[in-house]
Amino acid sequence: MEVKKFLPEVGLIKDVDLRKKTEETILDAITRGGWEEEDLKRIPFTMLIKDTKISLIKHTRAVARTAIAIFESMEKSYGDMLKMEKDILISGALLHDVGKFLEYTMRGGEIIVSEFGKRVRHPVSGAALAYEHKLPMEVIHIIAAHSKEGEFVKRTPEAWIVNYADFINFQPFRE
Repeated sequence: MEVKKFLPEVGLIKDVDLRKKTEETILDAITRGGWEEEDLKRIPFTMLIKDTKISLIKHTRAVARTAIAIFESMEKSYGDMLKMEKDILISGALLHDVGKFLEYTMRGGEIIVSEFGKRVRHPVSGAALAYEHKLPMEVIHIIAAHSKEGEFVKRTPEAWIVNYADFINFQPFRE
């Protein structure tokens, strides 16, 4: 399975080692979750919106593109006044929901919250996966802090951007 095939934005990460670790983390999560490539378009991006037609892959791509646009706007506006790293941002955006491959499972053709997911939320499992794959602490931080768990830590600029990009791509679809 080739990550670029379903998440082409991974190719925007210029640092070869960071790109490789990002891809390996995604593939590991998919494998551990027991998913096949054909399942990827069916996995919902959230269980909070009943019968959503938005897949986890579509959402992840939208969050990454939104985060990049925000990053570029802020970089243009503030220049050196705000220290940010684009590769870190892209990796974190692509991995922000990687734990959902473990949080969800398929049973009888239906996608539901897994037993693991009932006990461990995706920001925690995603950060653990990223840590296992030796991703930089800045990427692990983005994953761990992108949701309500981030309310308990001081977010980096990249983590704030992914947090808002995620909610921008969630809130308008809530019922």
